[in-house]
Amino acid sequence: MKHYTDYKKLFNILVLIILLLLPVVFLSAQTAQEIRNKIDEKDGAIQKLEKEIASYQSELNGLGKQKDSLDKSLKELDLTKKKLNADISVTQNKIDKTNLTIQNLSKDIGNKEGSIENNLEAIRFQIKNVNEFEQVSIIETILSDDNFSSVWNDINNIITVREKLRENIVILKQKKGELEDTRQVTIDAKAELTSLKSQLSDQQKIVVQNANEKSKLLTQTKNNEALYQKLVKEQLAKKQAFEKELEDYESQLKFILDPSSIPSGRVLSWPLDSIYVSSPYAPRWGGFHRGTDFRASVGTPVKSVAEGVVLGTGDTDLACPKASFGKWIFIEHSNGLSSTYAHLSQIKVKKGDKVSRGSVIGYSGNTGSSTGPHLHLSVYASRDSKGDPAVNIGSFPSKSCPARVLSDGTIVPAKILTQPIAATEAYLDPMRFLPSL
Repeated sequence: MKHYTDYKKLFNILVLIILLLLPVVFLSAQTAQEIRNKIDEKDGAIQKLEKEIASYQSELNGLGKQKDSLDKSLKELDLTKKKLNADISVTQNKIDKTNLTIQNLSKDIGNKEGSIENNLEAIRFQIKNVNEFEQVSIIETILSDDNFSSVWNDINNIITVREKLRENIVILKQKKGELEDTRQVTIDAKAELTSLKSQLSDQQKIVVQNANEKSKLLTQTKNNEALYQKLVKEQLAKKQAFEKELEDYESQLKFILDPSSIPSGRVLSWPLDSIYVSSPYAPRWGGFHRGTDFRASVGTPVKSVAEGVVLGTGDTDLACPKASFGKWIFIEHSNGLSSTYAHLSQIKVKKGDKVSRGSVIGYSGNTGSSTGPHLHLSVYASRDSKGDPAVNIGSFPSKSCPARVLSDGTIVPAKILTQPIAATEAYLDPMRFLPSL
């Protein structure tokens, strides 16, 4: 019978299509497995490097407890360089892994698109054959000269094809959903790749800074411990003088706190992934430390403690080295608080940028009046009782780097420092708003 022959032909064609596709699917699976193996290799390399980094960090922590000396500083710089290079290797492996993941996802997308097209083609073919069959009425088929058994075969075949049509439509919808999910994963992976490439560039710059710092230290001390101790003494004196100078300056600023403007509860998140408080918000060295210091090796990502707007960034070392914040970032948050991040090695944001909670804004370092790598975090009330800013970016001539007269009689004016400045009463203890330890 004609219709029976058509369905038999359809069945044979479908079998042929499946047989033709099998080698392609098999080859694709082989390629996917190869990529998966390479991804696993990258994972293994990353885990090995992370153990190496942890070892370097442990050594750096141990050095931090030793008495300050030239040998200690040089070892610290060498270990920091090794750790940074390992960090770079980890980032590069993550980039390679992400590229492989994107490659695998792209193949997966291609396979899913091919599968969708195959299902669409099958549906088109089934609809065409159903339409051809239905052009002849059932009564005409029954009254035809063909035997009764063949008629029922045709009817059974059309029912089978319709069921297959429904199954293919369900599979098609499923494949379409999987394709959309895979595409979103690919978009996310590409965004991660962009972030990793930016991080790699930052880490490479910090390695160069570290090498320059070591070179500068050796030039200043001529590899002599006595000269190093003299340098440390001078820097400590400058640091203490500046802190006293800033405290005197800020204590004269008028400020009336509006308690209702200060949020209650632990509304801030940690600025670092690993937390160790090295110096709290408390009296220190005859003065008062108006912030919290966190132990952080050079190149550690620093994150915004809340969403907000960057009101400014700067580097006090350009005017007066080792006297103040070094590289700093100042952010006003939307919850009534503002924050400063100091002693950074790299700044990743600029004035006017909007930042989200937990976004990387820079990398920790050892710039400014720092006796070792760490992050200094200051938190302030953003506004006074009148609604005016309680903390501003201000400039003033520093007594820590006063005017001086050169041997040829040239007068070098006092250095102008620019950084966040607040009334003493505007400072708040960061730990009051950060998560509980």
